[in-house]
Order: sequence, then structure tokens, then C-alpha cells
Amino acid sequence: MSLLDHTAFISPEFLIRAASEPWELQGVSRLRHQVFVDEQRIFVGDDRDDIDNMAIPLVAIATLAAEPAEVVGTVRIHEPSPGIWWGSRLAVAPAYRKVGRLGAELIRLAVSTANGLGCHEFNAHVQLQNVPLFRRLHWELQGEIDLHGVRHMHMLASLDHYPPICDPATGWSTRARRS
Repeated sequence: MSLLDHTAFISPEFLIRAASEPWELQGVSRLRHQVFVDEQRIFVGDDRDDIDNMAIPLVAIATLAAEPAEVVGTVRIHEPSPGIWWGSRLAVAPAYRKVGRLGAELIRLAVSTANGLGCHEFNAHVQLQNVPLFRRLHWELQGEIDLHGVRHMHMLASLDHYPPICDPATGWSTRARRS
């Protein structure tokens, strides 16, 4: 009898919520390192900064047998001044980028969470290849900027399209798209 190879398994269901468990926070760090240090080479060694001390980390979690299994997407949000929020470090694991609109779901959770916490303005510096996604999600262009040697677009969310969420830890589940 041979064992099945599960390395190519892509979960059909994901949890989208605020990270709170230690394994979720470790998954956030691992994924950000994979994307921003190893893959994109934007940072050397580590991508952590002072914002991590105040940010709310949000996650997309792949499930296995209906149980949370692995962090496969993340974004962080923070409020540097009253009512003004920022999202940053949006990352989705390579194997999951075309599976379940995870980037869009994380963006929705990010802005809706901030909206539920009194947001008046939600900003992000978006890598240029991701601008079309943000435009489809009702974000407006504000101007280009260079961050860490990479061109970004400063973008502003249209808050009317993001109903407030008061408890991001509850979040929601979403299913993978069918091919």
C-alpha cells in the first residue's frame, strides 16, 4: 500500500479572520518572510518594523477536515492617528494566489474591520501589479511612491463598499473557486 502525497492538496475552504492564536501569528511571520524576504527580496533577513507593535494581523487560513490548518494569506492594519487607518504587508502563499480570491477577502476584512473601529479614511501603498485588484474593489489612485526600492501606488478605499465589522476574530469562511 502506498501513502498519498498531500503536498499538492489545496484546501477547498478558508477562514478569514483576525489572527489571535500563537500558531496563527507564527504563520503570519512565516508567510511574510516567504513573500517579502525570500520571493520578492524587498527585505533582507526580516520584514518586521515598528508598525507590527500596533497592528492588527488578519489571516486567511486553509482548513483540513474542516479544522484550521495553515495560514496562507495575511494583511495587517493599524491606526496611526484617530480615524486614519492603513493596511500593509498583504501576502498570499504562491500556491493559493488564484484559488479563492484570498487577497480580495483579506482586503474586505481589513477595511471592514477598520470601518467598524471608527475609520474615516483607509489607505494602502499597493505594489503596481496589484493595482487592478484594488481598483476592482473600489479603491482610488492617489499617486505613485517608491517604498523599499519598489514602485507602489498610494490608494484610498471607498468606505461605502465595506460594511463595518465589529469583531474581526469571528470573520467568515469562503470556498475556493471551481476551475
